[in-house]
Amino acid sequence: MDNFTFFNPTKIDFGTGKEQLIGQHLAEHGINKVLLCFGSERIKRDGLFQTVSKSLAEHGIEFVEFGGIVSNPLLSKVRDGIALARGHQVGAVLSVGGGSVLDSSKAIAAGVAYSGEVWDLFIGKATINAALPVFSILTLAATGSEMNSGAVVTNEDSKEKFAIQSVHTFPRVSIVNPALMQTVSRDYLVYSAADIIAHCIEGYFTATVQPTLHSRMVEAIVNTVIDTTETLLDNPADYPARAEFAWAATQALNGLLYAGTAGFNYPNHMIEHALSALFNVPHGAGLSVIMPAWMKWYHGRNPAQFQRFAKQVFGVDTAQQGIAALEAWFDKIGTPTRLSQLGITEADVPAITDVVLGNAQWFGIADIYTREVVVEILKLAR
Repeated sequence: MDNFTFFNPTKIDFGTGKEQLIGQHLAEHGINKVLLCFGSERIKRDGLFQTVSKSLAEHGIEFVEFGGIVSNPLLSKVRDGIALARGHQVGAVLSVGGGSVLDSSKAIAAGVAYSGEVWDLFIGKATINAALPVFSILTLAATGSEMNSGAVVTNEDSKEKFAIQSVHTFPRVSIVNPALMQTVSRDYLVYSAADIIAHCIEGYFTATVQPTLHSRMVEAIVNTVIDTTETLLDNPADYPARAEFAWAATQALNGLLYAGTAGFNYPNHMIEHALSALFNVPHGAGLSVIMPAWMKWYHGRNPAQFQRFAKQVFGVDTAQQGIAALEAWFDKIGTPTRLSQLGITEADVPAITDVVLGNAQWFGIADIYTREVVVEILKLAR
């Protein structure tokens, strides 16, 4: 196990009805006005908006609405949120939604505290030295953003999808009520499953130092996701399965799986970011296409770990069988495994490759992921 410092200041309030406590949490942090960020009007139709606004009012907290945040959140929307937050002099940002809303909220919080162009924070031209406090109520389990400091945003002009990360952008409190996730569509449930698995396997397969404890934790999370996804596809109202799925999503990217690992990178996310930046495909759908293709290309570089994955997750013997089993499971649950299923053709490969090569520079792995390698992986995904 490598040396590490683990820090996670986020308080998780987990369970049914916990969204009613958001006003109390904000008041305990001395907040009296928030920018309330959300996606669609669904939170108003299903009553969540009313529950939140009532809780805020009971604690004397004003709010400014900022809706319309979309999946694969956009830089232009973040800029709008920054302007609104500054104009109303809010003291915090409250995210009510899934990972895209929370990522936008973190970017807005950091952007308000920075005097320059917020994209500077994503491309390394400036560092995050402060941010407004961030709070969240989660309605979709997938990204783990509720308990980490990362935020991913797409610059629609440059077609770049990059991230920020800072001690200042951890949510102060995240409320996770699995009951709020029962209306998630079938498609987004299976896309979420793929996203969680991707968060687990990036370090699991690429780390040069991977403690056995962490491998076991990854395998437990992946097996939990597989089991609970199948349960939820049969019965979306199964609260125990929904709760385990949600907590697995949080655990997959709150830092625990990577504390003590070393030498890992995120090639699946690096490649997928090009797909969602160029074609606006759902992030998890893009990952379920890229993961099996990347695994077919990469497995010979870490054969023992791929064999372990095959045995511990799917009960098969070889790396190739394990990869085939994961791909078959993705097919079974209905998340894509081919670029063609995303409407992406061979003619699109050069443009994708160009964006991936830029991403590889940002991720710091351009020496491994050359044009030839990227084209080969994309060929395996066709």
